[in-house]
Amino acid sequence: MKMTTTVIVILIIIGLIAGTFSGLIGIGGAIIIIPSLIYLLGMDQYTAQGTSLGIMLPPIGLLAAWSYYKEGALNLQYALIIAGAFLIGGYIGSKFALNIPETVLRKVFAIVLAVIAVKMFFSK
Repeated sequence: MKMTTTVIVILIIIGLIAGTFSGLIGIGGAIIIIPSLIYLLGMDQYTAQGTSLGIMLPPIGLLAAWSYYKEGALNLQYALIIAGAFLIGGYIGSKFALNIPETVLRKVFAIVLAVIAVKMFFSK
């Protein structure tokens, strides 16, 4: 899609909403960014997922994590271990995802979101 003022405004709104929800309840990429890129900007599933991952590289919650850290609500050791494993897992997952037909990938994505939502809704 061509980079127009409208596209830039949509991208800024997506970023603000995802960032706010990320700082508020720890979500953003899968629930807000990927569907928004697909449905508002017409991206395919692969590009939306890749773009969402690209967004995370520099700013993934740095200021939000800093706020939590200052309040003593961040386990830095756990976060570093998970981040290292996430780095490896992200690479492995991307290799699998890029070899799955887009329609199947989109359905898997939707099922995962639905299962998580139902489990969270009905848990105590």
